Amino acid sequence: MKKSKNVRLLTASEIKKNLERMSREILRQNKASDSLAFIGIRTRGLFLAQRVRGMIQKSEHKEIPLGEMDISLYRDDLNALLPEGKVDHTSIPFDINNKTIILFDDVLHTGRTVRAAVDHLIDLGRPRAIHLAVLIDRGGREFPIAANFIARKINLPQGGEVRLKLKEVDGRDEVVVGK
Repeated sequence: MKKSKNVRLLTASEIKKNLERMSREILRQNKASDSLAFIGIRTRGLFLAQRVRGMIQKSEHKEIPLGEMDISLYRDDLNALLPEGKVDHTSIPFDINNKTIILFDDVLHTGRTVRAAVDHLIDLGRPRAIHLAVLIDRGGREFPIAANFIARKINLPQGGEVRLKLKEVDGRDEVVVGK
């Protein structure tokens, strides 16, 4: 049996530096916008959105509305994901109409999660624009979806795996790739 090889792609400090760069880029592209809002896709996308929001609040003293989205009911593979029928809830405590929404996800792969999130957003209202921010873009799209803000882009072969760990969920920050 062949042992899988895991490689650390990002350390905690590298994740922080990449999110700081992403926050500056989001600000640069949306500086004049008073309609900016963040929505994190559960689970790790929410924590990435919270971190970037905190960085912007600290540097710019700009308050940005934050929501969290559960896309479980919008997935095309719902039955495989929720065999017991358990569903969490979306919490967006602001009107998304005419807002520029930055949608946060952890890893962009096939595009199915993002497609589901966009469908969910459209059911909730009519945003001015929806932009995607991801920590890792690993390639392998099955849908024509691209991120506007990417911390790190990698090309991973079919069957390759990205494991993002965040301290809020996993007790530490790191990104590991393996096969």
